[in-house]
Amino acid sequence: MLDTAAIRKDFPILNEVVNGHPLVYLDNAATTQKPRQVIQALVHYYEHDNANIHRGIHTLAVRATEAYEGTRRKVAAHIGAASPEEVVFTRNTTEAINLIAHGWGDRFVNEGDEIVLSLMEHHSNIVPWQLLARRRGAALRFADVTPDGYLDLDSMRALIGPRTKLVSVVHMSNVLGVINPVAEIATVARQFGAITVVDGAQSAPHLPVDVAALGCDFFAFSAHKMLGPTGVGVLWGRRDLLAAMDPFLGGGDMISVVKQEGSTWADLPHKFEAGTPNIADVIAFGAAIEYLGAIGMPAIRAHERDLTAYALEQLLAIPGVAVQGPRNPDDRGGAVSFTVDGIHPHDVSEVLDAEGIAIRAGHHCAQLLMRKLGVPATNRASFALYNEPREVDALTSALRDTIRRFGHGQRLAV
Repeated sequence: MLDTAAIRKDFPILNEVVNGHPLVYLDNAATTQKPRQVIQALVHYYEHDNANIHRGIHTLAVRATEAYEGTRRKVAAHIGAASPEEVVFTRNTTEAINLIAHGWGDRFVNEGDEIVLSLMEHHSNIVPWQLLARRRGAALRFADVTPDGYLDLDSMRALIGPRTKLVSVVHMSNVLGVINPVAEIATVARQFGAITVVDGAQSAPHLPVDVAALGCDFFAFSAHKMLGPTGVGVLWGRRDLLAAMDPFLGGGDMISVVKQEGSTWADLPHKFEAGTPNIADVIAFGAAIEYLGAIGMPAIRAHERDLTAYALEQLLAIPGVAVQGPRNPDDRGGAVSFTVDGIHPHDVSEVLDAEGIAIRAGHHCAQLLMRKLGVPATNRASFALYNEPREVDALTSALRDTIRRFGHGQRLAV
């Protein structure tokens, strides 16, 4: 069991009062809060080490470079990468997937090739492939979702074949919470010579991740969803694939030699990191990785699994509330989407906010999935290591009050 009382002391924002109520923050799938250690790392850099990296030999530049590259080593260890050189820093998961679509896709995807996705993908794992397919004359294929919120593996297997060049799938759905069997999917893709891309934005903050065990070729995730700052993403890729790719952006620091007639590229991973990067936030991300590692990802997973099980039990006990995704907490993470009969999700979220409870409402950048589910939007409560059962109780109590209010015609009487 996690000592959540001790953990919460590290997160200053959890002491906030919102609309006269203690903050209940249940929007972690959108972004997590930051512990004091991450905030202090950011301040320390600007107060003591602020300098550009890689180019300078003065003391501040050397310290900044070491801290920046230190985070790369921490990330590599966190996800089981063979080498820090396989870790590329981007702005977010979206940019990481776009980097693959341009750097690998524009070079290796050809007319008539097929790209296999699923209906549960975030727009960031759909739109870059749509653009690639348009540029290269490829076709997109979408695996289905079962009525109980799982990826339809039979549908996925049927789509992967000799014309498949790439399979890109979410590890943990930001709507359904379901954890997809990436290793199994990657095995099928490999049989046909296709590569596997994994959107790990929701899984990396909440599950132990070992990219070697997953068997994927690329894995993308974001710092801000795992206690780190915004504006930092990670692309892990197999060394041979990264080496074969073209740069996504051109400029300073990604070159080896520049001549009038052309240029050659820097070694991995720097050929993909053009210009001055987000130095301070990458360094602070290193503090977030250390924080998660000190607690332990297996312990975090166990805590969030139990909290999700409790939330599912409590939500399903409320008449008129429908929960999307698997009922088995072992098969899912802590993003729990639900609807309330007769009340628009935006209204539910607004009423809950008046009680200091922060949840998400909307299509969650998953419009294909919303159409499959037959709803325009859902509410979503999502948990992190600092959440507690009492916050689930606050959510469900407020939901019951909301249903009673709307039942008596007191629409948005907050």
